[in-house]
Amino acid sequence: MNIYDVAKLAGVSIATVSRVINNSPSVSEKTAERVKEVMREGGYVPNAFARGLGLNTMRMVGVLCTDLSDPFYAASVGRVQALLRENGKDTVLACTGNSLQNKKKCLSDIVRRKVDAVVLIGSAFKEDKDNSHIVEAAKKVPVVIINGWIDLENVYCVVCAEREATRSLTRQLIASGCRAPLFLHGASTYSGGEKLGGFTEGCGEVRGTVLRLSRDVESASEAIRAQYAESPFDCVVGSEDTLAAAALKALEKLGLKMPVTGFNNSSLCLCTTPTLTSVDNVPESMCRCAVRLLGELDEGGNPPARTVLSARLVRRESY
Repeated sequence: MNIYDVAKLAGVSIATVSRVINNSPSVSEKTAERVKEVMREGGYVPNAFARGLGLNTMRMVGVLCTDLSDPFYAASVGRVQALLRENGKDTVLACTGNSLQNKKKCLSDIVRRKVDAVVLIGSAFKEDKDNSHIVEAAKKVPVVIINGWIDLENVYCVVCAEREATRSLTRQLIASGCRAPLFLHGASTYSGGEKLGGFTEGCGEVRGTVLRLSRDVESASEAIRAQYAESPFDCVVGSEDTLAAAALKALEKLGLKMPVTGFNNSSLCLCTTPTLTSVDNVPESMCRCAVRLLGELDEGGNPPARTVLSARLVRRESY
């Protein structure tokens, strides 16, 4: 039996179990007795993690992302670090790369450095089959994931409703007269899958086309031109601003104009001609929510496992 088992059987948060172990006066006598009874029956022996959790002792937070060259990840890392600093917490940063082996090693190394919690930025940390590294980390410290969803004990996820946003945008394009939408699909992550699902749902009976691309603007632009020659399209929905920018470049060379939208509402949107309409997946709000969740956990609260925030469409010249 571990602290999670005790919390589940007693119907309380793991922080409450820790408070009972530490004889905190903030827990009612009735609740404390219920927790103690579960521990006695299960033969639970508290460890150091249980003694320290939820007693306002969170000081060091590990922050991990896969690629700091990605505008969304870079901005989110900077914002999370600033917000944690404002709340009196220090950070340890690791950039893992995309290989599962490196993700496992970096996460394990961070946890061994005795951090009090971990923040994973981006949906690239969720694997299709093997999430054992996150399971093991969450047995030791709370794990918060920004813009990714995985249902695990002691893991708290903050996500943007990207599927809903992409579905709504695609329906708007079709309602405006588009009949051959093209979706530019980038990373095969939870986030990428949500956007692809939203596009498919938004197309309805209209036949849409999905084109998988790398983030290299030149090669993506060439692939988009080749796609138009093979099967013409009349609007473009990009899963990332970089891919949408590649589409604008391709259309310029083809001498065409049509609605083009991106995703992330990055600074790149103002650097293209025309300026790029983009879905804002509210990274600032997600970062604030993630840090707020850590604060609730530190105070012994029991925040929801999943928090969903709404996106918004920022209209510019491209649509």
